[in-house]
Amino acid sequence: MNRFGYTRAGSVAEAIQAFAAHPDARFIAGGTNLVDLMKYDVETPDHLVDITRLPLDQVEDGTDGALRVGALVGNADLAYDRRVQERFPLLASALLAGASPQLRNMATTGGNLLQRTRCHYFYDPATPCNKREPGTGCPAIQGVNRNHAILGTSERCIATHPSDLCVALAALEATVLVTGPNGDRRIPFAEFHRLPDDRPEIDTTLAPGELITAVEIPAADFGAHHTYLKLRDRHSYAFALVSVAAGLAMDGGRIVRARLALGGVAHKPWRDPAAEALLSGQPATDDSFRKAADHLLSGAVPRSGNGFKIALARRAIVRALRQAAAGTPQSQTDKRIQ
Repeated sequence: MNRFGYTRAGSVAEAIQAFAAHPDARFIAGGTNLVDLMKYDVETPDHLVDITRLPLDQVEDGTDGALRVGALVGNADLAYDRRVQERFPLLASALLAGASPQLRNMATTGGNLLQRTRCHYFYDPATPCNKREPGTGCPAIQGVNRNHAILGTSERCIATHPSDLCVALAALEATVLVTGPNGDRRIPFAEFHRLPDDRPEIDTTLAPGELITAVEIPAADFGAHHTYLKLRDRHSYAFALVSVAAGLAMDGGRIVRARLALGGVAHKPWRDPAAEALLSGQPATDDSFRKAADHLLSGAVPRSGNGFKIALARRAIVRALRQAAAGTPQSQTDKRIQ
């Protein structure tokens, strides 16, 4: 780990100023991803700005049933918040599917959004990696790529985004609130994370020095018909091979409205409104679910080790939609697939 300076910010304005004063600073809160990256010498900031004392740790009711979640709200606190469990159970389920209880106690909402994409080549400074050192290549394309992306990839990067929370927030159409040297702005969740394209080293659309202050979640009517299905190599403390966040508004056996997002398959949570539109007005049958799955996965590109993800994702989408339609969400306590 390299040497670095440290500032504990007492206000949001002070945090922005401290960041601007150092050319290669990072904000730090729970540190569950950043500290690991620093230990591996993947991230080498010259200064850390500690934001843990900022007043960004509250969950607040918004208008018309919306919820505003401060950037420093812990993952465990958010998962067990009564309003989240009652009004946004999809979000609570996704949080409880992620990491371990110890990590959920430390990790923050804002930090979860900023997790770096997962790839063993990225985490190993002895190997080339376009994300870590632009222009050096992507050895995963021809190498070990079992866990890598099948959607939205480029010839420069096939890493996957690791967050479970973000998959649920994508399905719930959240908005990310940020502030920085040029003031405040609101970023629709679909526009917050980037695909790799020709700049895989840039994971988000945050401008330099911008700080996440909150996430706003609009009211949703998926309380009775939702699920978060996470398929992984072991039942606990593992990243998703494929995950599905599904929310349905139902009228009897017919789908009125659908939301569907995938994790473990792309550089960002993967959502396609056209696939959701295929479900609108349709009966809640496996045939309808398979058509949506086929559309979602129509652009999938398998590599040497991860072609199984296409069939796995197709089955997971159908299973998740079946669970949501029946009102029998996947249990995150008993992880056996229903």
